[in-house]
Amino acid sequence: MVAGPGAACAPDLLGRTPSPVTGFRLIILAAVVVAAAVSVPEIAPGLLARLVETPATQRAEASPPRRPAAPASKPVAATARERAARPSSSATGRRVVLEADRGGHFLVDASINGRRIEAMVDTGATTVSLTAETARRLGIHPPRSAFNLPSSTANGIVNVARVMLSEIRVGGIRVRDVEATVIPGDLLRVNLLGMSFLGRLSKFELSGPRLVLLE
Repeated sequence: MVAGPGAACAPDLLGRTPSPVTGFRLIILAAVVVAAAVSVPEIAPGLLARLVETPATQRAEASPPRRPAAPASKPVAATARERAARPSSSATGRRVVLEADRGGHFLVDASINGRRIEAMVDTGATTVSLTAETARRLGIHPPRSAFNLPSSTANGIVNVARVMLSEIRVGGIRVRDVEATVIPGDLLRVNLLGMSFLGRLSKFELSGPRLVLLE
């Protein structure tokens, strides 16, 4: 006996109570399946499988497959920092750039025989010249008889003492066994790095307010 459209439907095997409209549709679809099975037996199993599909199965088939997450790209800033952190090397030797002061002089903190001194680079000076006070600080004490070498200075001709310096350092530049002179008294107010030092470099170049020293 077939229930009318207004009759209540019995619960199914899972305890769910279908609505009257749903029950009516199932009856129609069952009739279609029976008719198809009689006429074309091969398609009946497929139709029956589609009828019993659950909504969850249908949603799973309809949803597209998820794509794997793309690997995180490396930040550009970090890459730039790594490049900046890579050490650079120069095949031409050590290089020091000096900036001139307002008077056009190239003052530098140098190291002579392991002790720090202040000096001025002077391309017009023949040798490295030390004040008497600097010589004492370095432990250099020429006897009076050693002041027998005439030298032209801003104060005229002066007898100076010739000495040999073990090492002069300016920045990363190092020159060993450098000839120098000690100026007596207070005739010299600043130590001079002259050609006995500069001539031992591979190159020095004056360009405007800059003096470039290259070992």
